[in-house]
Amino acid sequence: MQLRVDGVGYAHPGSAPVLTDVSLVVERGESLAVVGPSGSGKTTLLALIGGLLRPQSGAIHLVDEPGTPPRPVADEASWVLQTVNVLPDRRVLDNVAVGAYADGASRAEAVERAREALDAVGLAEHASRPVRTLSGGENQRVVIARSLVSRRVVVLADEPTGQLDQATSATVVDALLRAAVDRMLIVVTHDLDVAARCSRTYRLASGHLSAP
Repeated sequence: MQLRVDGVGYAHPGSAPVLTDVSLVVERGESLAVVGPSGSGKTTLLALIGGLLRPQSGAIHLVDEPGTPPRPVADEASWVLQTVNVLPDRRVLDNVAVGAYADGASRAEAVERAREALDAVGLAEHASRPVRTLSGGENQRVVIARSLVSRRVVVLADEPTGQLDQATSATVVDALLRAAVDRMLIVVTHDLDVAARCSRTYRLASGHLSAP
């Protein structure tokens, strides 16, 4: 399976192009980091890949095997966003299990998968706490765990370690990379240490994507 970005261009209304003729191929099992200055379009690229925005030129799709019809990425993508989006009065476990329910998992399966994901990000002992009692960094780990319980093949992570200290960042990146063994992980990050742990790194600047 491949994720293909073919000649994509995009500009926000009234602005110069953010992306110009961007192309990329990601294979199943790969982890890809995208780095670049603030405002260079990294988050826009993720939004296009995940179907939150539509390319103004080019195409983005998944290809299961050569010769099979391409299909959209959106239904196969799970997200780790910069903005932490949680249910503050529900337990940590309940928040994480939502990612499995979205795939149609039973309650028993969702709870089992949620406990495994919480252990992977170092929050197993907080499973029964209301999310509102957690720190900002702990909330970010809840969001990451929620993306990991999904069986969707594409994981899109926008600055997943931005609110975390170095030790916790390492734990979270470990969990994301383990998930990427049989998925496709695309990480937007300013942290070059995080980027260095991915299979490949690309730099986005002046609308163009290139290997640094």
